[in-house]
Amino acid sequence: MPSDALHPLPDKGLAHDHVRLCDSGTLARVPKQSQLGLAAAENLAYQAACFARAAESGHAPRLHYTLAPGDGLPMGALIVEAIDGRPLSLPDDLQAMAECLASIHALPLPPGDVRAPLKDPPDLLGDTFTEVLGQAGYIAGAELHPDAEAQIREELRSAGTTLARAARPPRSLIAFDAHPGNYLVRPDGRVILVDLEKARYGAAGFDLAHASLYTSTTWDVNSHAVLGPGQVADFYRVWLDAVPAELAAATEPWLWPLRRIMWLWSVTWCAKWRVKSRQATETGGEKNGSTDNWSAKLSDDALIRHVAGRVADYLDPETIAHIRADWQPSAAATARTG
Repeated sequence: MPSDALHPLPDKGLAHDHVRLCDSGTLARVPKQSQLGLAAAENLAYQAACFARAAESGHAPRLHYTLAPGDGLPMGALIVEAIDGRPLSLPDDLQAMAECLASIHALPLPPGDVRAPLKDPPDLLGDTFTEVLGQAGYIAGAELHPDAEAQIREELRSAGTTLARAARPPRSLIAFDAHPGNYLVRPDGRVILVDLEKARYGAAGFDLAHASLYTSTTWDVNSHAVLGPGQVADFYRVWLDAVPAELAAATEPWLWPLRRIMWLWSVTWCAKWRVKSRQATETGGEKNGSTDNWSAKLSDDALIRHVAGRVADYLDPETIAHIRADWQPSAAATARTG
């Protein structure tokens, strides 16, 4: 394809470049790194499975083909359906976002022996909390305010009560990267989830939390919004009404406990990013041989400044205190009663 047929899109993410392929109706997703730490070919196969399976919902782009890693494309590329649409406008598009997620979560669960290569951990909560604890190892080096660190560590301890339960939430296909910046709204009003690199079989409550937490709704400039408790409760209620009754009933008791764990995943990721991006700058991380690479040289300066600003906000003790109020008894009661 001639170079004048390639139209790079603005750099909005830490993990991929995106290139529109002329008038073909397709888009190249070119990995900068693997946030799951996968080797190039393995990462490509994982993402291909993410798109292929989520597309069955009608709310994700179709996968056309992949380009193997090679010269000029060290991580390869995925060629997917290009979605023409606008960013989410919150809170107006909350219902459509909930319906998008519901369509993915309600997909039939395939037999266990064909779920690979997607993650399908025996313990849905333990696996995610293991990720949280791994990221929490960066807290000590992230130069946090003492109060911020104390609050995060208190929440880590509190989350242990959820992990100690014998019961577990139901298993569904989930995105695990459901923040509002990852959707586009087509002209017909249908919301499409366009970023699926971390999809797995897990608990739908993680997606619902990641779609509506402050650390998610204020992440992307184009969909930036601060939601109130009533708006979050309405979002959850739309999802509960949109999925099969059995899935709704089994998921509802887990909504607020998983909100806490998803926030812990997000805030410990911030600590990890702060430490690893600094280390990459000091060591020339773009040549570190790892596919989990946080070098600022992989992204535009404006994007790195934006991420640094968001991370500073999310690690601020006042912001943390405000977010923690989400899962206090009064907030949880509001969500249950809608």
